[in-house]
Amino acid sequence: RHVANFQLSIASVIENSSSDCLAQDLHLQAQQLAERLKCDSVVSEISAGPGTVNFTINRELLAKTVLQQVWKDGSEYGVKSELFSTVPREKAVIEFSSPNIAKKFHIGHLRSTIIGNFIANLKVALGHEVVRINYLGDWGMQFGLLGVGFQSFGNKEKLKSSPLQHLFEVYVQINKAAEDENTKKLAKDFFRKLEEHDEQTLSIWKQFRDLSIEEYVRIYKRLGVHFDEYSGESFYQEKAQEVLKMLEDKGLLQKTVKGTGIVDLSEKKDLSTFSTVMRSDGTSLYITRQFLIISFRDLAAAIDRMNKHSCDTMIYVTDKSQSNHFQHLFQILELMGYDWAKRCQHVSFGLIQGMKTRRGEVIFLEDVLNEVRSRMLQNMTSTKTTKEIKDPVETAEKVGLAALIIQDFRGLLSSDYQFSWDRALQSRGDTGVFLQYTHARLHSLEQMHGNAELTDVNVACLQEPDAISVLQHLLRYDEVLYRSSQDLQPKHIVSYLLTLSHLAAVAHKTLPVKGSAPEVAQARLCLFQAARSVLANGMKLLGITPVTRM
Repeated sequence: RHVANFQLSIASVIENSSSDCLAQDLHLQAQQLAERLKCDSVVSEISAGPGTVNFTINRELLAKTVLQQVWKDGSEYGVKSELFSTVPREKAVIEFSSPNIAKKFHIGHLRSTIIGNFIANLKVALGHEVVRINYLGDWGMQFGLLGVGFQSFGNKEKLKSSPLQHLFEVYVQINKAAEDENTKKLAKDFFRKLEEHDEQTLSIWKQFRDLSIEEYVRIYKRLGVHFDEYSGESFYQEKAQEVLKMLEDKGLLQKTVKGTGIVDLSEKKDLSTFSTVMRSDGTSLYITRQFLIISFRDLAAAIDRMNKHSCDTMIYVTDKSQSNHFQHLFQILELMGYDWAKRCQHVSFGLIQGMKTRRGEVIFLEDVLNEVRSRMLQNMTSTKTTKEIKDPVETAEKVGLAALIIQDFRGLLSSDYQFSWDRALQSRGDTGVFLQYTHARLHSLEQMHGNAELTDVNVACLQEPDAISVLQHLLRYDEVLYRSSQDLQPKHIVSYLLTLSHLAAVAHKTLPVKGSAPEVAQARLCLFQAARSVLANGMKLLGITPVTRM
């Protein structure tokens, strides 16, 4: 006997059904209702259970509808659902990744990069227009130090061959001398010249910036990430002054006794909450997003983006320690009269703890990518099938990246989590490696038996419970996309894909293609193709490139 697909609880539809309504009464009412309802082309069976009416869906119709829809919509399956028919198409600017030149590209930047990329992918898939912005930390006193450091410890060859590494080394060395009065003075002079647009100083700075961006682009390419715009703090020097003037003109800038510039954010205007925007020496505070200090640059950047892109929404992807910063930023923009600030959003995430490479602490993103690739390659080499792969290194990179992304996206983004290489790289269980393995396995099934033509498929051959489980799950894909589009959390898609992979793995065992009658084999092949197609679509949204062999 088939298990019912849907259940209606009688207690939920009876008026004044109180808890003292006897179970046998409910059962009787369920039986009476079940007898009065009629089956149709969709519902093939109606029966009564203890206080419930059970409905079984016409299985052939289910199989036909789902397979046709997946076949017809291809990479747009789920996106074309009526769930999205009332959602207006929008333009979104997304700021993510945003590392600081000459400083560590720490693991928080990795999280910001993959989360921002996911949000952008999802929005594009749903038909929105997206501008991806990387807002670099490319200005500030540290460039004074860096300029002086490069004059003492710099090497032009090393700067060209590995700029991120070399500038970081120079910065570490000069920082040791940063307390020295003479070094301090030189650094201040260098940065002053930079602010005054001294040509020689600017050209040194520009070289640091350009070579760093070149290297970032190469590393982002390994991650499968791109940006439409590389912006940075340096862009907003003059515009920051305009913002200062606007705040003064609107009477929003107040001075404390010590001369610090603040903006009152309290409802009653009693300074119970305020934001500091200016030091007592008149310089704007743009080095520290961490300490509730709003820089004129951040305000200027937001206004400039809105003017330039006239977007419907602006999304900032950074760690949760900056939540107050963005709350204040949006509040000040509103006080300045910018209503669009209500449509700005901060997507925050927690910290990754315990990510180390074999060489120790992670300093550069590339260290993580190299580590995950080498560990994955080692795991693959110990399995029998790897020798058939054309490019094992590239495959190891794609599978390793899937492992990192799934471990990161499994929980709520705002949660901190403990990183574990062993857990991330397991081939069984809820991991990115398992998703890739399932995709490769389903792909090799198609390679072996050819593609099934949907027109030739007899869906009556897909009546087994394991086939129905896969079909019902495929039917739910649009709901999952909708949930993720509402709260921008990838975990809904991750758990959907992991379940799909487990269901497909079971069906792969119990519903063999090889050795089955041609008609049955064709129908099963069609089912597995649909599962692989949806699995690939979901993986790509998450920023994973599906592999076809591993």
